[in-house]
Amino acid sequence: MSGTGRKEDEVRRMLETSHPQVPAALAARAAERGARLLRRRRAVRRLWLVTVTAVVVAFTVWAVVAQPWQTPPAETTPPLEGW
Repeated sequence: MSGTGRKEDEVRRMLETSHPQVPAALAARAAERGARLLRRRRAVRRLWLVTVTAVVVAFTVWAVVAQPWQTPPAETTPPLEGW
């Protein structure tokens, strides 16, 4: 008998035996835990979106004020020659 056949036989024997009792409140606890996880994921997602939005707004304000695309004015004047 191959390894797969032994595993199938073992699973069949496990399924033929009596099933263990499931706690009565298991479904309610699982639903509560799932709802809690969903709330936590939503809160993290909202926090992430607020952070990203704040970073984009801060960068936009900085870019408008600083105008980094313009060349800075010259600090010294060029020498006058030929006058």
